[in-house]
Amino acid sequence: MGSKIYRLFEYAYLVMAAFSMYLVYEHWGEEGYRSYLFLFFAVTAVFMFFFKRRFRKNIENQNKNK
Repeated sequence: MGSKIYRLFEYAYLVMAAFSMYLVYEHWGEEGYRSYLFLFFAVTAVFMFFFKRRFRKNIENQNKNK
């Protein structure tokens, strides 16, 4: 059960990244500083997706080896 919850949160980071990229697209011409902030959020969310995924797989491998 715990692994499924972790996977859900992993994909929630991708949803947040996609939403942030949408906001970057919407605000790019209007307010430059705001679009850079959302771009930072998108990059951070993608990084967190891969970080959490790797962490979860390491935990699963450790549990499998025990």
